[in-house]
Amino acid sequence: MSRAAVQVSAPRAATEERNWERFRVRRPARLIAVRPCLAGMSIRSCQITDISQGGAGFSVHTTIGLPDHYYLNILGLLTRVGCAEVYRNGNRVGVKFIDILDEETVRSIVRADFAGAAK
Repeated sequence: MSRAAVQVSAPRAATEERNWERFRVRRPARLIAVRPCLAGMSIRSCQITDISQGGAGFSVHTTIGLPDHYYLNILGLLTRVGCAEVYRNGNRVGVKFIDILDEETVRSIVRADFAGAAK
């Protein structure tokens, strides 16, 4: 086999870059999901551990019954953020936002978290 035929690639994690700056936070939130056949909504609590304009990471008590798409309601914000799940690892979940958050919204979440931690 010639040397030109061998291709070495870097591991994905080493080549993957994030599009947005990620901030570590500890913010309470709720996950709101529509049940199958529009049979109502399910709501569960979660703790946001990191957030960016494009997505977030959070922990939940259990992922059993959690769908792949839902709304994230960050306590203190008047909006629901549509999410698509990217990964699950135990009780940790990572999502990407359906619509990118504007910078000011992310700043207000980080500031509120910092102000709450300082108390």
